Amino acid sequence: MDYRYGIHAVDSLLRHRPREIQRLLVQSGREDKRVSSLLELARDQGVAVERLPRRELDALAGGRHQGVVAEVAAVAGEASGDNLWDEAALLRHVEASPSPVLLLVLDGVTDPHNLGACLRSADAAGVDAVIVPRDKSADLGPTVSKVACGAAEVIPFVRVTNLARTLEALKEHGVWLYGTAGEAENSIYDSDLRGPMALVMGAEGKGLRRLTREHCDHLVKLPMAGTVSSLNVSVATGVCLFEAVRQRK
Repeated sequence: MDYRYGIHAVDSLLRHRPREIQRLLVQSGREDKRVSSLLELARDQGVAVERLPRRELDALAGGRHQGVVAEVAAVAGEASGDNLWDEAALLRHVEASPSPVLLLVLDGVTDPHNLGACLRSADAAGVDAVIVPRDKSADLGPTVSKVACGAAEVIPFVRVTNLARTLEALKEHGVWLYGTAGEAENSIYDSDLRGPMALVMGAEGKGLRRLTREHCDHLVKLPMAGTVSSLNVSVATGVCLFEAVRQRK
């Protein structure tokens, strides 16, 4: 059994994937407006509700649950949901999209907090899908869901066995790959991001892997004026995505 917690994460799960919820566990005595809205939504979706003391929710969630925990059935160790795509579904979407796609590729981001923050920024920027390698990458889970504030349940999420092969397939479908690297000569602000593109972000600390870097059409950087050499990957992702959004507007 898996547990998702936090007002935003549980609200999104109730709206988009209610069939996965076994029970909605609510802290005894919580009757505020936000919890009442969740209870009403749970009733509309036919989700069973149970009241539990806060200490029991603390033990289940292992994090700041805000008085609500969704008990979700785990399926053979895999996450489930309509927003989980394979490579074929991703390429079909690229082919059928009426406007230039905006994709986010995370090459080995292992911190679930960073993955959750990247998903939240991606959703806000209107990204078509987020792509990660199946190995050596954080996966969807309670921490990611909480940090993403609802984005983890809705934004298309693609886990691929061979990231280099997927990048090559995207290029064959007309998608330009923009990899971020501190040593790049061109700034993200001097790049044309209006066409079909994938922003490729490297892992925390190590950056892009060699093979991933070699598949990128362009390497770009964020100009750094201070003493630090780089930004947190989730912060850099948000900055780069919204530069693309700015140009496309």
